[in-house]
Amino acid sequence: DYTMNPLVAPESNDRHGRCALSVNVNKVAHLRNTRHLGIPSVLRAATLCLEAGAQGITVHPRPDERHIRAQDVSELAVLMKQWPHAEFNIEGNPFDNLMAFVREHRPHQTTFVPDTPGQFTSDHGFAIDDLPRVAPLVAEACALGARVSLFMDPDPEAMRHVAAISADSVELYTEPYAASHGTEKQGAQLARYAAAANAALAAGLGINAGHDLNRANLTDFLRSVPGVQEVSI
Repeated sequence: DYTMNPLVAPESNDRHGRCALSVNVNKVAHLRNTRHLGIPSVLRAATLCLEAGAQGITVHPRPDERHIRAQDVSELAVLMKQWPHAEFNIEGNPFDNLMAFVREHRPHQTTFVPDTPGQFTSDHGFAIDDLPRVAPLVAEACALGARVSLFMDPDPEAMRHVAAISADSVELYTEPYAASHGTEKQGAQLARYAAAANAALAAGLGINAGHDLNRANLTDFLRSVPGVQEVSI
């Protein structure tokens, strides 16, 4: 119900008529890891999100385990079986540790992100030149039953190249938009994302979005960018 969910804009023009929310629980794990008491519980946080109506849970288990750990992924995979209508999304660099999680847990969706092991946070999408190297891993993940989304900058030209390697969707990297929100640059940024989204739709791709989206800036984004099916926050 749009009236009950402040994260969904009624005017959203995506193909399914609504935008799903997948809650990223990395920061809960990051806070827990500052002590040795297991508090706050990542599993409990995910359960509360699902009980509140979130359509999915996202984790990004980095090789250094500075937030989400391998045990968290295993425990969440078990939890998600109790929520058959919700989606488990595991994201990360497919050339580091991501594919091991995909092979073991067979998530509904996996999001390929081109970050390096020591990177502070994800801060760019795949370049077009990266995509041929990614293609075999896209094929493997799809064969394991996962939908594959590629973390991409809002570059309209790149969308057809993503479709050419048979990825299912893109996740638009939205920090530049979030940084512009409420400033004179917001309109230009939204125009960039709208152009990329239209190119993705024309190429037959689904559209996800994520990075620094929040309750303050999300509705403007959904009103302006067509076809957004899922946001990860």
